[in-house]
Amino acid sequence: MDFTPTEEQEAARELAARILGDLSTHERLAAGGGATDAELWKALSAAGLPAAVEEIGLLGLVLLLEEQGRVTAQVPLAATGVYGILAVARHGTDEQRARLLPGLRDGTTVATGAFPATGVVTATGVVTETGEDAAAGEDAAAGEGAETGEGVARRGRLTGTVAWVPWLRDAAFVLVPDADRALWLVRTEDAGVEAVELTAPWSAGRLVLDGTPAERLGGEAGEAAPYEDVLAAARTAFAGLQAGVCAGSLARAVAYTSVREQFGRPLATRQAVQLRAADAHMDTESIRVTAYEAAWRSDAGLDCAAAALTAAWWASEAGKRVVHTGQHLHGGMGADLEHPVHRHFLWGRQLDAYLGAGTELLAELGDLLAKGDQS
Repeated sequence: MDFTPTEEQEAARELAARILGDLSTHERLAAGGGATDAELWKALSAAGLPAAVEEIGLLGLVLLLEEQGRVTAQVPLAATGVYGILAVARHGTDEQRARLLPGLRDGTTVATGAFPATGVVTATGVVTETGEDAAAGEDAAAGEGAETGEGVARRGRLTGTVAWVPWLRDAAFVLVPDADRALWLVRTEDAGVEAVELTAPWSAGRLVLDGTPAERLGGEAGEAAPYEDVLAAARTAFAGLQAGVCAGSLARAVAYTSVREQFGRPLATRQAVQLRAADAHMDTESIRVTAYEAAWRSDAGLDCAAAALTAAWWASEAGKRVVHTGQHLHGGMGADLEHPVHRHFLWGRQLDAYLGAGTELLAELGDLLAKGDQS
């Protein structure tokens, strides 16, 4: 395997780093509170970075998310990238791609996903129509007259509640898996969206579905492949985001301990500080390399479920160790809620919660390996 970025991936990463570094400053983040940075999202979209995800693939998206995590930029890049652009491009019909991708590419449409909420939502009233009937339908989740490339539309109604979905309050549509692991597109304007405050400022919301009209995204009911692919991509992408969050936290800790003196010597010269920082560096690199491997396997069309679970486990378990270390190495300053390193702590803990407890991820990985589905 080769994790060396292509020219296109490296160019996108450098552009993202420049825009994020210029606009996602501590002062702007403090002034913006917990809201999504609309100006920054417009700048990223105008630069063509969301649109580039189709070309640079999941590994390219991971590189972009690393840069976002370094500065904890409050934009829905991860959610729109995996639950919108990649999901629709990989699994949508020709008609769905033509209808949904333009808005996702230019940033005017934000997407998110109610993952991994399988079993929480049930689908009823699923219908299959001819193309002519579908053109007259009014219940398609993401637009009127949704139909597949074969001239058949599949529509249904969803019922269930998902406790919290990241960036739901910004999203035009949400990708929802039902109990049979079929994927559905739901317009947020058709669903109940209740504001939820999380540890990190992700504009999250509680998704309430009560006979809400929905549109099937590729595949028949019970076909797990699209669900498994999107879930693996999401785990990989958010692990990449965690790698950036940890790298940013560690960079702040290194800078601080290099100038903060105790008993006439910089804290960074103390062996205990060096060991804590070294452990945090190794944890961060472990998150990064496992995310890269999972993304590379996904882009290469290889089985990546086990690799994605491995990346998610490292991001969950090691991620919280790193952000705790970053805060601890700041001493009393780390307890200041207004200090920049505190945002990394909040994001690290939120990503830990989103990816799932380490023991649960290990149990799922063990079951997968025991079944012999992965080598």
